[in-house]
Amino acid sequence: MKEIKKIAILTAGGDCPGLNPVIRAVTKTAITKYGLEVYGVRHGYFGLYHGDFIKLGLEDVEEIITRGGTILYSSNKDNLFQYPVKDENGEFVRDENGKLTYEDVSDVAVKHLDDAGIDALFILGGDGSLTSARDFSRKGVKVIGIPKTIDNDLAHTDYTFGFDTAISVATDGLDRVRTTGMSHHRIMVVEIMGRSAGWMTLHAGIAGAADAILIPEIPYDIEKVAAKIKADKANGKEFSIVAVSEGAKSLDGKQVVLKVIEDSADSIRLGGVGALVADQLEKLTGSEARATTLGHIQRGGTPSAHDRVLSSRYGYAAVELCMRGGFGRMVSLQGDKIIDVSLEDVIGQKTKNVDPNGELVSVAKAMGVCFGD
Repeated sequence: MKEIKKIAILTAGGDCPGLNPVIRAVTKTAITKYGLEVYGVRHGYFGLYHGDFIKLGLEDVEEIITRGGTILYSSNKDNLFQYPVKDENGEFVRDENGKLTYEDVSDVAVKHLDDAGIDALFILGGDGSLTSARDFSRKGVKVIGIPKTIDNDLAHTDYTFGFDTAISVATDGLDRVRTTGMSHHRIMVVEIMGRSAGWMTLHAGIAGAADAILIPEIPYDIEKVAAKIKADKANGKEFSIVAVSEGAKSLDGKQVVLKVIEDSADSIRLGGVGALVADQLEKLTGSEARATTLGHIQRGGTPSAHDRVLSSRYGYAAVELCMRGGFGRMVSLQGDKIIDVSLEDVIGQKTKNVDPNGELVSVAKAMGVCFGD
């Protein structure tokens, strides 16, 4: 195997707390322990397509452990294996049915890596970003994957970095609307991120003492949620807290879609279910209801101590995996140990979802939390 002398780090997909601590850990371990040259790819796969590399030194990463986001920037629109074609005027090219046309431009990215002398590429991302990581690995690129998503829905790892910070922010949001709900005797509905996995809402809902938790894995009957709220009121509780996942489904199985972004690799943007649930509960219970969407504040800000430590562990383990030739693999937390798994096994699997009959759901139900089922 060719000796590893020069590596590059790429952050792709949605930003989250913990990206900078991983960049720091990879860079410091690579330079301090192994004397490697380290480069960053700016703007995710978009930057890889355009050969946008910057050199990283110890001085560039020393103080970034407390910073949210990513110093390398990111993009969640660029799948280089299915890239939308544009004409000379920068307009999208469409077929006879008006749909976008695509092309595979991954060879351009591979050439940029070769021209820059990059021996291994570290890709920090979730399911979509690591799908491309697997595909680049199939093309012969020496890839190391590091699992990132606030949704915690990536297969073959117990926790992704960014999740702990995000649920702490969501819990704080629930705590803050509680005082308003108590003061005005209102139903306070809080919409929480997570796409089609309910991990964030379930964890924050339990930590924030929600009366009802609505997640995608358990289709809800709004009548049952309303009955729970009316029963609590009859027992003297004058307010209610409802935690709703952005991907929550009613009994008809439909999710509320905020918008569709045509040129994005993940085109569906969920959102709006919180306002819908609040409106329905107000009509069914006769109590005033308010909806709050936490949105992107869950992605931002200073990473928690837990995420800083987990990110540092992932970064270190990724460099060690690289130096022993474990390419085409992803570092993974299973139990209390960092191991590694094949990207081929991670990608193509179902996302990791909440078990409706699992321990956390049972804990919540035993304490009287309504899931609408």
